[in-house]
Amino acid sequence: MSVTTPTQPVASSSERLEVLGLTHSQNRSMLLLVVSILVGIGVIMVHSASITSRPTDVEQVYLSRHVIFLTVGILAAVLCGQLPASFWHRAAPWLFMGTLLLLAAVLVPGIGTKVNGARRWIRLPGFSLQPSELAKITVPLLICRLLCNRRHQLTHLIRGTVPVLFPLLIAIPLIVLQPDLGTSLFIILGATVALFIGGWPKRYFLAGALCAVPAVVGVVMWKPYQLKRVTGLLATWADINQAPYQLKQSLTTMGAGGVEGVGLGQGWQKLSFLPEANTDFVFAVVGEEFGLIGTVALLLCWGFFCWAGLRIFRHLPRTDFRFIFGMTLLLQLPLQAMLNMAVATAIVPPTGIPHPFLSYGGGSLVVSLAAIGIVISLTRTDEQERS
Repeated sequence: MSVTTPTQPVASSSERLEVLGLTHSQNRSMLLLVVSILVGIGVIMVHSASITSRPTDVEQVYLSRHVIFLTVGILAAVLCGQLPASFWHRAAPWLFMGTLLLLAAVLVPGIGTKVNGARRWIRLPGFSLQPSELAKITVPLLICRLLCNRRHQLTHLIRGTVPVLFPLLIAIPLIVLQPDLGTSLFIILGATVALFIGGWPKRYFLAGALCAVPAVVGVVMWKPYQLKRVTGLLATWADINQAPYQLKQSLTTMGAGGVEGVGLGQGWQKLSFLPEANTDFVFAVVGEEFGLIGTVALLLCWGFFCWAGLRIFRHLPRTDFRFIFGMTLLLQLPLQAMLNMAVATAIVPPTGIPHPFLSYGGGSLVVSLAAIGIVISLTRTDEQERS
């Protein structure tokens, strides 16, 4: 006599998540919660870091503009979040081509605006656009699409590797010409993350590094001020008295905070001593006003951000376009934060990379929030997309 076992229904991805303790929507809510916390900290720090030794209306202008950019960023995030995941796969080439046109346009005198020797912005009535910020999304987007479309050809140099690297080979020279070495290196870092997650053969990473190192050295040597940043960093570690003014003031600012900090709004270094206090060196202001406790708490927020992000994508196949692109966008944000922190603590040379959600600045904040909206779009279930 045979005994039959009743067939168990296959659990859906959302049901598997519920068994693990959290539903799919709850995992997304956790991610949005930590983003809201970071954005809230950013509003507070932009206001505090914009205070000067002689209070003027300019301080309120910084906060007002930041709130306007925040509102635009939230609207962009909501719009991106409502689009189906399939949209990003279809639109990747067109979004990349649009970014290329803007990157080329910014180099044209009369269209691009030159500030402190760099031509990176397109000024429009009421706001300015930095195309290189858009490239942080559109370059990895096209690379992820190519990785998925050519998955079985990745081991072939001509049919697989060259087409996948095409977005980098076209976009990076345009950004370097602005010049913007920091953003160029960050976009390369983001593309490397996408290639690693997408299963690019590991032997090509070594070959790519061997080609990238001399290229980066050549670009650094091309502009004297970029070489000076590197030598200044080395001088900082050899003798703090020989450190460049920016790095010296940043380290002094963080050291002044001690363990508990001097209190919100009570920092002195931002009063015309620390340059770019509300943008590139906002992390130093956090260190002064909230001390070691505050900086560790901020690190924990980013750690929680990564943990929550990993949870919302774990139900997707590792070869799925949504997983590859979504994880790339998620990891880019804490990597950018770490790079900004590394600059403030004199671990790497100044790069001009802002702290996501915390630094004052329109383009970076809007693009960072739009990236969160895209992540939400990519994690929507198939049932939600059909409804």
